[in-house]
Amino acid sequence: MTTHSGWAGGREEVLPEAGSLQGGWREFVLALLGSIAATVLMTYPLAFHPGRLGRTDSFDGQFSIWNVAWVAHALVVDPLHVFDANIFYPHRWTLAYSEANFGAGILAIPAYWATRNPYVANNSATLLSFVLSGLGTYYLVRYLTQDRGAAAVSALCFSFCPYVFAHIAHIQLLMTAGLPFSMLAFHRLVDRPSAGRSVWLGVAMAAQAASCGYYAVFVMLMIGVGVLLIATTRGLWRDLRYWRAVALAGGVAIALVLPIFAPYVILQRSTGFARSLDAARDFSADWRAYFASSARAHSWMLKFLGHWREVAFPGFVATTFGIVGVVRGWFERGRARELALLYGAFAVLSCWASFGPDAALYSGLYYTVPGFTLLRAASRFCVVVVFSLSVLSGLAFASTLRRTSRPIIASIILGSVVVGKLSLTYPYRTVPTLEPAYYVLATLPRGPVLELPVYSPKFAFQRSRYMLSSTWHWMPLVDAYSDYIPEEFTRNMAVLADFPNRDALALLKRDKVRYAVFHLEAYKGDLRSGLNQRLEEFASSVQRRYSDEQIWVYEIVDSSP
Repeated sequence: MTTHSGWAGGREEVLPEAGSLQGGWREFVLALLGSIAATVLMTYPLAFHPGRLGRTDSFDGQFSIWNVAWVAHALVVDPLHVFDANIFYPHRWTLAYSEANFGAGILAIPAYWATRNPYVANNSATLLSFVLSGLGTYYLVRYLTQDRGAAAVSALCFSFCPYVFAHIAHIQLLMTAGLPFSMLAFHRLVDRPSAGRSVWLGVAMAAQAASCGYYAVFVMLMIGVGVLLIATTRGLWRDLRYWRAVALAGGVAIALVLPIFAPYVILQRSTGFARSLDAARDFSADWRAYFASSARAHSWMLKFLGHWREVAFPGFVATTFGIVGVVRGWFERGRARELALLYGAFAVLSCWASFGPDAALYSGLYYTVPGFTLLRAASRFCVVVVFSLSVLSGLAFASTLRRTSRPIIASIILGSVVVGKLSLTYPYRTVPTLEPAYYVLATLPRGPVLELPVYSPKFAFQRSRYMLSSTWHWMPLVDAYSDYIPEEFTRNMAVLADFPNRDALALLKRDKVRYAVFHLEAYKGDLRSGLNQRLEEFASSVQRRYSDEQIWVYEIVDSSP
């Protein structure tokens, strides 16, 4: 039991500690197996063909596959230099040029080292992200309602929501498990503050920060709002034990995240890299986003929307029961009203922020919240709206199930409805066969690689395929794709584009670049003739090591060590 002073100025009341998570290993195993089964079903056929399927039709998907494979590779081979990714050679700390994705990379370590296959690595992290998100949501709602059926249905609503499936190519946006696990740790802390529970909250927040920068900011804001709201509803403003526990949790999170976040701070200070509010306007949601869905059962709605900037429909079950949860909780007392206020506030504030700078709240956060200037996509606040409605729907489910004579059957029926409404044709494609040139390159002495063409800034995303191919040899790449592009690379692009030439050879010799890979589909007609002439002119400096109809591999002999 937990004693607290109800509403500010209200009467003293005693509330049961939400769930105490009784059930032990048997419940955990059943919940885990249920989450695994749901993931296999909802992502079919990914679990059965992890090495043959991938979002290689998307440049963001190619980038994610490279990113996860790099982290899984580097954390085992050379963890102290994991931020020195094999892109934009000779620059350092290049992993910080975009989302680091440590969470996904850590999840992928067993699969990557068992197969050395980047697709298996990325897909294993993808599948585990759904499993963990479902497990976290189950235990959160289980703790709050003490109802296993309601917890299971809520887990389905959140972990397989249309928003997540719409971002299947963005591995970091699949890492939603930190939201429910952080809130579970938070509720346990405020119900009975202790050092142990503070540490668990700090660890949960840090794990989310290591998995997705956006969601790390969202969790920080959610915990901040929660701390203030609980202090108000329970009259804890003068409770030193409460504030010490909160402070300890924050200290643990900062201590764990600092080594990961420091390279981003250094990059921002050294380059001035930041996202503008104008950029956020281009990636903001509108009202249509909350009716857009990737699920087959919702496709009929899309023709009425015209266009949309995000896919954020929570689903009919989560939306309906979520609203019921808010209304019912408001008219009840104690914990029910507290939870309705808390998760209702999360939903309203996040929806407001998702509309971007023009809606004011996002602009206020931009100028006051640390790290916010590194963000750009305001629409990603939508995930908190879906999460909040899923939790609120769990409160309504629990109340409804208590009024039924057969709660297990009712839970199964409701869960089946959620699965049917949220299912979709999984957007994965058969991965292409790796070009033989890269197998050959992997056998050659190690050295930095220039891939050609380098592509103009407008088409920089095309370089993500070079990064994906590099997962088979892990040699440093001169040209690559990321959120931040080094100014020096941009200045040198015009010279490198016409390689081989005198200036390019001098530049590559300075940096000890060893190989040049020509993708011949980009060299047709006069471009191919010009390339042949330059290769003949500089034959003493470049020697062919492999050739087929698609790719030529040359070694820059003047630059060899």
